[in-house]
Amino acid sequence: MTLTGHSLIAGQTVVGGGKTAFGFNPATNEQLQPAYSLITEEQLTTATSAAAAAYLSFSTLDPAAHAAFLDAIADNIEAIGDELIIRAGQETGLPAARLTGERARTTGQLRLFANVVRQGDFRGVRIDPALPERTPMPRADIRQRQIPLGPVAVFGASNFPLAFSTAGGDTASALAAGCPVVFKAHNAHPGTGELVGQAIAKAVADAGLHPGVFSLIYGPGSSIGQALVADSAIKAVGFTGSQSAGIALMRTAAARPEPIPVYAEMSSLNPVFVFDGALSGSAAQIDALAQQYVTAVTGSSGQLCTSPGLLFAPAGELGDKFAAAVGRAVSACAGQTMLTEGIAGSWNAGAEALGSADGVTVVGQGTAGPTENAPAPAIFGTQVRDFVTNHVLHQEIFGAASLVIRYSSTAELLEAIGRLEGQLTASLQLTEEDYATAAPLIPALEQKVGRIIVNGWPTGVEVGHAMVHGGPFPATSDTRTTSVGTLAINRFLRPVAYQNLPQELLPAALQDENPWQLNRRIDGTVVAADAEVSA
Repeated sequence: MTLTGHSLIAGQTVVGGGKTAFGFNPATNEQLQPAYSLITEEQLTTATSAAAAAYLSFSTLDPAAHAAFLDAIADNIEAIGDELIIRAGQETGLPAARLTGERARTTGQLRLFANVVRQGDFRGVRIDPALPERTPMPRADIRQRQIPLGPVAVFGASNFPLAFSTAGGDTASALAAGCPVVFKAHNAHPGTGELVGQAIAKAVADAGLHPGVFSLIYGPGSSIGQALVADSAIKAVGFTGSQSAGIALMRTAAARPEPIPVYAEMSSLNPVFVFDGALSGSAAQIDALAQQYVTAVTGSSGQLCTSPGLLFAPAGELGDKFAAAVGRAVSACAGQTMLTEGIAGSWNAGAEALGSADGVTVVGQGTAGPTENAPAPAIFGTQVRDFVTNHVLHQEIFGAASLVIRYSSTAELLEAIGRLEGQLTASLQLTEEDYATAAPLIPALEQKVGRIIVNGWPTGVEVGHAMVHGGPFPATSDTRTTSVGTLAINRFLRPVAYQNLPQELLPAALQDENPWQLNRRIDGTVVAADAEVSA
């Protein structure tokens, strides 16, 4: 496929009227071709207006055609072949194996949402049939369904050039809900974004859909990104990135004449709690647990929103053995190329601030990697009393760094949990003998995180029906939602009730004939798709 270096607005290549930007290879800081032209706010309006014009036809698309469209996007992404993996590797420094797996996750979640569309439960159909004979007051016929919110602005993430980018989870769930998408490409991997954008645009054209169903735009986040959120045609926002950028978008969305929801996934330390039982085995078992922790911290150079930034280990001999094993494990690690020069610089600043904080020591540090922007991974240590009183120790360091916190009692753990901000995950490493000690932590953690894990690590988020990738602020901007898994579709829907409408005016999902063969809740009871609605 040919890279144009331009935005793709409603099926048309549009040369931006603003400045230009380039992708860079973070291993060498080498500038990549082509240059990407950045659009103006006037050109942005073309994309948002097209999305608004596409809404009516796309939001009412029949399930079979809708699902086939999502499947076609996945097919088209796979058809790009190695070119996509090579370009993504050049722009991010991520290895081919990681990117190949990320591509599979991207296409897999598109096909998963295609099945959600075919099955149809997300439409939330409820029917309360009329009860004209009811006393003292008759009941009207009332029917409800979920409808798409409208055009959605989606922002690409720096750390997932595929799975949280052009056709990633936010785009897939918004399109599955029936919402046109205006996608703001991340300027760190513009070529990867364009290749996938072309695959989506082809699926739109091949399906005969309104071209405004999808647009891919390039521009500065501080101007074009803000203008996109402020545009009256946009009805919701999906974002994955820094806390400062997410909050800026939230403020813009809240200040509009018509405020809109921003579903922002921002920052998380993902605390891990290690109990005595998990350390009561052999030295080899302690070494294995330490290695698992270090692997979770250093994987993808720590540039994962679920990387464990905190680990609580018991005081005493068992904790000492574990800390020593962690130090040995991380000392054997070399730095990996980070996504951008700026991210590597931020990691260095954050690690320096943490390492120089009162009460903090170095548990172990690896060596710098062989390429530019590959700092040495580091794990620090402190006591729980210092953690609960020093805000510096609560700051996320995006990259391969973590803090081991030593504790002496469940009361100390509960106090530490109480001081935590909202998180995506919390993990417990334990055995059956630790259940009574760990039990009081569960209700406390429920108030702080979106996912609780036992004897596992937070990295590696399964894309399925039960997953929650979200949590209280600032992990996300809306604690009621998830950005991973099929429940993510609910972010882009709202309920509408229809009272006493004749069959001829009802949407297909609510008609007695049930032409889309949906499961529906009738008078409070779930009725299978092939059941008839009594008149």
